[in-house]
Amino acid sequence: MEAEHPSRDIFGRSARTLLEHHIILGVTSSISLYRSLDLARELMRRGAEVYPVISPKAAKLISPEMWRWATGNKPYVRFGGELGHIALARRASGMVIAPATANTIAKIAYGIADTSVTLTAQVMIGMGKRVIIVPAMHEPMYRSKPLEEALRRCAEMGVSVLPPVIEEGKAKIPNISFIADKVEATILRGEDLRGVKILVTAGPTREHLDPVRFLSNPSSGKMGVAIASEAFYRGASPILIHGSVSVPIPPWLRTIEITSTEEMLRAVEASIEKEKPESIVLAAAPVDFRFSVKESLKIPSEKGAPEVKLELTPKIAEYVRKKAPNSLIIGFAAETTDSEEELVEKAYRKLKKYGFDYVMANYVGKPGTGFGYDTDEGLIIDSSGKILFKGYMLKREWARIIVDIIARVSGRGREI
Repeated sequence: MEAEHPSRDIFGRSARTLLEHHIILGVTSSISLYRSLDLARELMRRGAEVYPVISPKAAKLISPEMWRWATGNKPYVRFGGELGHIALARRASGMVIAPATANTIAKIAYGIADTSVTLTAQVMIGMGKRVIIVPAMHEPMYRSKPLEEALRRCAEMGVSVLPPVIEEGKAKIPNISFIADKVEATILRGEDLRGVKILVTAGPTREHLDPVRFLSNPSSGKMGVAIASEAFYRGASPILIHGSVSVPIPPWLRTIEITSTEEMLRAVEASIEKEKPESIVLAAAPVDFRFSVKESLKIPSEKGAPEVKLELTPKIAEYVRKKAPNSLIIGFAAETTDSEEELVEKAYRKLKKYGFDYVMANYVGKPGTGFGYDTDEGLIIDSSGKILFKGYMLKREWARIIVDIIARVSGRGREI
């Protein structure tokens, strides 16, 4: 009996979101191809079976055996009479080409199938399966009219393009976790929100006493960033209004960074006025109190503790429904309770008070959930108080559920 490949040890270690999915990883001859090894491993950690398809030029830069080591599966450099490209495409849920050179993108756009990667991509497109390309090249090449036209043609064929990060005169492939997020969202949902405008708030606000001291809370912004990212990967046009978050924000997101609750309110109102979003998700954790007096200079500690007085900050939720009467609004409620009944009661009270359509309520203070964690235990209720979803899962999975609700209400998604 053949021993199991050691790469199997990492399957599903970080998530099970891609369990039972087979993904073809196309690798072309950009110098950044070494990073696709990490992408293969990240997809496997989310539960995916990964099959490497390597262009002949890429195989000269790094031995295909490296991808066999990384995935435990045979790397394909050339296909012969065994019709391996057909068998792979039939088995696969989708294909990601990362990095994708200008040459490869142009060939896919114009139906040239003279490498293992472009051949497999053509078959996948012909089968109506999802293909994601991640361009990587020098910036002038990425900006060229021929490549612009090739990318447009690819998009028209249903190929999904994840933009590169422009740095140091190069169009670089992004953070591996961002690519994996895009692959996951595209394979599981597709680009079902093309053109939908969504406003998302994220993270904490800060209320300063002086230039170096402030009131805040432990919010990391992970949930709001995950929601805006999921929406973007599914074709929406999100805008993210955020405080001081402790999580990387994908570079393609349109963002407005604020500090105080008052600043967040002004940014939300201005964005509603300008963008007219169909959906608004209030995932931020604005501070409820501020100092009645804010000092312009640092207060010397030698003088002892200052006497301070607090006052209420504006409740952003109170203004949103008035400003956006026709928008779908999803609110959040973080509560210190162990009782599901009490959590639902508090969430429903908040929903009615602010005119929300849905509320996600989560428990605060439980180990491994809530502020700062990658996971959340909570539930989502609708305007009748009915629990639609509940459980303990990754914030990325909660974000997908929330975006699913937006897709359904927008007439784009499946029933929930």
